[in-house]
Parts: sequence; structure tokens; C-alpha cells
Amino acid sequence: MMAMNVDYLIIGTGISGLSYAIKLAEHFKQKKKEVSICLLCKDQIDESATKYAQGGVASVLNNNTDSYQNHISDTLKCGDGLCTQEIVEMVVTEGPDRIREIIGWGAQFTKTKTGEYDLVKEGGHSHKRFLHYKDITGREIIRALLLKVSEYPSIKILPHFFSTDIITEHHLGNKISRNHSINCFGVYALEISTEKMHTILANTILLATGGASSIYQTTTNPLLSTGDGVAMAYRARAEICNMEFFQFHPTSLYDPGQRPSFLISEAVRGFGGILKTKDELEFMSKYDSRASLASRDVVARAIDAELKKSGDQFVYLDVSHTNIKDFKQNFPNIDQKCLSIGIDVATQMIPVVPAAHYMCGGIKVDKTGKTSINNLYACGECSYTGLHGANRLASNSLLEALVFSHRTYLDTTSRLKKSLKINVPDWTMEGTTHPKELSIICQAKKELQEIMSNYVGIVRSNHRLNKAQRRIKLLHEEMVQTFDGMRPSKEILELRNMINVAHLIVEQALSRQKNVGLHYSIDL
Repeated sequence: MMAMNVDYLIIGTGISGLSYAIKLAEHFKQKKKEVSICLLCKDQIDESATKYAQGGVASVLNNNTDSYQNHISDTLKCGDGLCTQEIVEMVVTEGPDRIREIIGWGAQFTKTKTGEYDLVKEGGHSHKRFLHYKDITGREIIRALLLKVSEYPSIKILPHFFSTDIITEHHLGNKISRNHSINCFGVYALEISTEKMHTILANTILLATGGASSIYQTTTNPLLSTGDGVAMAYRARAEICNMEFFQFHPTSLYDPGQRPSFLISEAVRGFGGILKTKDELEFMSKYDSRASLASRDVVARAIDAELKKSGDQFVYLDVSHTNIKDFKQNFPNIDQKCLSIGIDVATQMIPVVPAAHYMCGGIKVDKTGKTSINNLYACGECSYTGLHGANRLASNSLLEALVFSHRTYLDTTSRLKKSLKINVPDWTMEGTTHPKELSIICQAKKELQEIMSNYVGIVRSNHRLNKAQRRIKLLHEEMVQTFDGMRPSKEILELRNMINVAHLIVEQALSRQKNVGLHYSIDL
């Protein structure tokens, strides 16, 4: 076993973790003070949900055509009464400065022929207000951030390190009462290639681990989105809230067998794309006056209703009436993907279906990113800030990540702590063995995804939720029995986290006594 001490430990290499690390490194560089900043990621360093973001970053950069109040109003409306207004105002008004920072770090965004940023529109937005780089915005942001990170020797990234558990007083042998203040000292992390468990201690820990959409059968996110940060925080007794609000993106490409599903950006509907049935009939105007530009919860439920009525497996998104030359220029990645499966968007409609996309609940934090556990912060999709409420407005997520990683940076550098001097026991591997059959893990994961998709999806009922709760409890009991005494592995650890997160979603969905935002039950 290897023990490591660092000043700042960051779990995750998406937009939250990388931008936070850059700011820390630059801060201490200017102060000419040595500092150790360590980032852990369980995959390659560029693999995160951020990388797969197509649409862009929503922000008011042109006050002549838009306003902060418009963006605030759109966000509050989409959040269906559960947004924290102070947080919404904070993110919207501070967002433009954060975007200018990453532009200064080298992030590029598409411009018009006149040299202005090509602001576009998505569902739920009243104005064109978000920047994009073609239809691969996330990939461009990650490219720029990783290049910037490479400038700082104080930043060390450890790929293929799976953070397993948050270290608290519990691991020191201390009993933690219900009202006791809990402290975080670091994490245990599995080095996947060597199967060694490392103890990594830090003065400040940031969870930037992304979402949990892999608990569903179909998702637009990378398969590493298994709710690791939320599950770790839950086991450490951090406050977790609003997990019942899980957003399904209305338009993933219907391509059976592909996982994750390919996302057809909401910007396609902002460009003029119209949702239609197999009979080529427009249907969204029956559900909302905004038609195909309604918010994601409305569109996903409408598609779900249409599919249940028709028995079809998908609906269509039609862009053939738009300027195809401009479409191909703005959405080259989507155009090429469609062509690869035999669809020419100039003459054929795109088959689409909803897929799990974004977790609106998470680890509860304050406006500086602090969780209910001392020394532990959370940022990005794994956190609940109050911005999204019951439903996320398209392209607000990258903005939230930038604003909160900046506020976390300000808070954590204003309260520098002395180096830790505690004795933490190593994770013991004594007496453990490798699982004889990996197929058992795969089958359990498939069963969980089936439970969540069938019973805890876009439309729910008490009967379905109660059934899901019983089956998840049984799955957890079987997992504990089956894997007791086995060496930890990426597959086992992910399954444990997915079961924890599924339990939280169902439990909090059963507690919600009103249909609001993304939570819709036929019994309420």
C-alpha cells in the first residue's frame, strides 16, 4: 500500500476539476509558494462527461439583445419553482467573466463571418445566448484546459485511479453520532492497473466526479458516469438531496446496440429542427406553445406519450427544411454520424428517442461548494447547488461548473490549513480473492439498469417505485453476500456506487408528494 499527502486533492478531470486546479496553481505560482495539487480520474485524463457536451455554454454576453433577467427568468421557469433564486442570479451574473477566463486560456468558440460569437438557441431559452464550438464544445473546452494544466508543475494527474471511499473519523475508529461534525481527511483510491489500494490524504478535497446516468439502459453520457462521488459522499454521511430529478435528453439518436447513445444536440431544434411522428406529423404543439423548443422535461414526456400511443420505438427530428449547408457547417459531427448509419439529413429525418442525460440532484453544497462534511467540497453534476431546481435549463451545466469551481477556489485559498498529522489505517487486502466469474457483476449491473429504466424513468407510479425499491434492496443484499471477501475492482466498485445512487433516487422519488419538473408520477 502507498500513502500520499497533498495539499489539494481533486477527484475528476472534467471542466470543474481542471478549472479549479488551474486557478489553484496560478494563485500559488504568483505567491511563489510551493503547493501540491493532485487530480485522480478512473479513466484516461480527457475522459469525462464534459468532453461529450455538444451544445455549448449558456450566458448573456450581448446585453443589447439579451439580459441577465431574461436568463434568470428562463432558468427559474425551467426549474419549476425549486431553484434557489440567489444562486440563479449569482451564476447568471458571474458566468460571463468565467467564460472570458477560459477563452483567455485558449478555449475557442465558433464565430460568425463578421467576427462575433455565433450565439445560438436551445429549448427553454427565450434568446440566443450560448457559445459553442461547432457541435463538439465540450471536447474543445477539455482540450484547452488540459493544455493549460500542462503549464503547471504543481499539478499532478493520476489516470486510472478509482476513488473508493472518503476517509472520515469512522476510518480512524471513532464513532460518529447523528449530530457530530464530520471531517474529511482524504480518500482511498484503487490503482486499477496494479490493483493496489492507496491512501491519499489532503487538506482540501473536491469531488468533481460527474453524474450517474449509466444506471439507466440508455444514456448519452460516457459509461464511466456511475455516480461515484454521490455514492462516496452518501456513505460518508454527507447531505444528498433532490436525486429524484433525473433529466432525460429528448433526442438521442435511435441506433439500437450503441451505448452510450449518440446525442443529437438541443441546438438542432434551436436551429429549426421539428419533432415529428413516423407519419411525418408535427406533435409538440399539442403539448406546449413552444412546440419543439419546449424545455427538456416537457419534450421528453411528450415523446414518451407519443411512443406509448403508437407503439413505435422512436420519433423523428426533421431538419430537411432548414438551410442544409449551414446545418452541416454548424453540426459536422452530427451530420457525419447520421451519414455513417445511412441517414442523409438533407432528405431523411433523424430517428430519436429520450435517453438518461443529467442528474439534477446530488451532494448538497453552499454557494462556495462546501458540503456538510468539513474539508469536503463538490462541484459540477455531482453537486446540488440550487441552480437547476427540478429541471436543468439546457447548457446551464458548464456555466454552473465554471462559477462554482471559481467560488470553491476563492474559499479554499482564503482558509489555508496546516498539513495533516493523523494516522490513517491502510485498506487491508488480506484474505481477499479475485471474483471467479465477472459475468455475475455484469448481470447485476444489467438488472439494475433494467429496474431503473422500467420503473424509475420519465413517467413513474407508486407501484413501479415500490417495486424498484424492493428489487434494489435485494440486489444490494446479494451484492454484499456475493462480493464479501473479494478484492476490490473497478467493476465491483462501480456496481456498489450504482446501487447506492439508485437507492437514493427511488427513496427520494417516493418522498416527493407533488409532480414537479422532472419527477412525474401518474399517482400524483
